Amino acid sequence: MPSPPLDPTTVTALVEDATAAPSMHNAQPWKFRYLSGTGSMELRADPERTMPKSDPTHRAVHLGCAAALFNLRVAAVHAGREPVTTLLPDPADPWLLAEVNLAEPAGPEHDLAVLHPAVRKRHTSRHPFTDEEIPDDILDGLRGAALLEGARLYVPDAWHVKSVLSLVHDAEGREALHPEVREEMARWTDTGAKGDASRREGIPAYAFGPRQHDVTAPMRDFAGWHPVPGRGSATFEKQPRLALLGTAGDRPEDWLRAGQAMERVLLQATLDGLVTSLTSQALEWPELRWAVRDPGSAMGHVQMVIRLGYGPEGPATPRRSVGDVLDIT
Repeated sequence: MPSPPLDPTTVTALVEDATAAPSMHNAQPWKFRYLSGTGSMELRADPERTMPKSDPTHRAVHLGCAAALFNLRVAAVHAGREPVTTLLPDPADPWLLAEVNLAEPAGPEHDLAVLHPAVRKRHTSRHPFTDEEIPDDILDGLRGAALLEGARLYVPDAWHVKSVLSLVHDAEGREALHPEVREEMARWTDTGAKGDASRREGIPAYAFGPRQHDVTAPMRDFAGWHPVPGRGSATFEKQPRLALLGTAGDRPEDWLRAGQAMERVLLQATLDGLVTSLTSQALEWPELRWAVRDPGSAMGHVQMVIRLGYGPEGPATPRRSVGDVLDIT
């Protein structure tokens, strides 16, 4: 029997959890609308928060919105509702990415419920990780988490990691020579010079992490050559543990599945005591992206590179208010 419509307080709490998701440059490219009459939530991409130079196909937009979609699913189960999800429900409206019916009660032992404590705890860490090995059973669990969402997680060997790092450095060089890409990134970063504490989007200076002594980890330096008051430097891990998240296809539906798988992996990693960061630099250049994957694996297209390890947790980055991203009708 369908449950009664959710009250505005509960809907607001669901969206607050959803928007804790990561997105490229923390642009938060999502909009939600709750339809009280049907008990459904619509998730739309916000075309005003796209990055035409860095993300011309909107692949990253889909990944970020899909991460928010997964958080919404977790939050819905925590609230006692079954999130019946339809991806790309209207072919004539490509910005409508998903519809989630929340009218039915969730089962008492839903597999998503255990992930809810990690939704607000997960933060990107741009700090050095330790050299402690990640147990195989934890890595197997992360692989299983990706499979549950229709994606694959591949942990490359040391040789492949070096290859990926080389591609990331190549992407950094291309980015440095592309003024439009640099301008686009500058729109979403704050070096602290203006001290705009009211900003609710983008990457603030306090989340940049230290500058690397020797560039050994795949970390985008959002400061570039700009000085950041109080920012130090540090030595990062020499052999970073990376995981490649990918899908067989490379269409919008595949991106939405990959984004949900990415967030499921990140939440599971958080519960397992790991810290994480994401890097997409080499994936933002088509001529480099194809080389990131292992040709011997079943993964057709790499959608994200995830850095895993043990170390300090990253700080929470700002989020727009729910009132800015949610409509209730």
